[in-house]
Amino acid sequence: MWAYVIGVALGDGNLSNPNGRAIRLRVTCDARYPILGKHIISSLKFLLPNNAVSIVRVPGKNSYFNISVYSNEFKTWLPWQVGRGTKESQGAHVPVWIMRNKSYIKECLKGLIQTDGSIYRDRGYLMVNFTNHTRSLARDVYDMLVASGYRPTLTSTPSNRGKTKYTVRLAREAQRLIDDLNLFKA
Repeated sequence: MWAYVIGVALGDGNLSNPNGRAIRLRVTCDARYPILGKHIISSLKFLLPNNAVSIVRVPGKNSYFNISVYSNEFKTWLPWQVGRGTKESQGAHVPVWIMRNKSYIKECLKGLIQTDGSIYRDRGYLMVNFTNHTRSLARDVYDMLVASGYRPTLTSTPSNRGKTKYTVRLAREAQRLIDDLNLFKA
């Protein structure tokens, strides 16, 4: 379960320490996918049964909500640190213990694709994409897909904000990946 939550956190998570005592993980969720939000909440509650997991609505923002939980265990589990810059500047990556285990790879990929991925049709072909501005993370997603028997592509394009956008795309066997990871956004 930690592998899934690490994938979610690497995708749409943010770390802070607003009270100076405990690290807060905040995961931003698209309001169009309430079932995914509930799944993330139940995963966090399972891993941190003694910690309050809450939904934080942003006034005037109906298109998304935040899931928030405090725990100093995040220092141990998450591959970037609070107060040291963005995931991108810290070169956030998938931990080695996940990269070495096929079942952990599947769970982490699921979290990453559900947050920073998309499933769509292009000219009638089903596609799965993962996009991110963190090169090391995009490379990890590519490597995990290859280790799982898929043939993805990895491309980079400059964005209008001066950052490079990395895209890992799976065109062949997209349905097999969707089934294998039990991907959903609902």
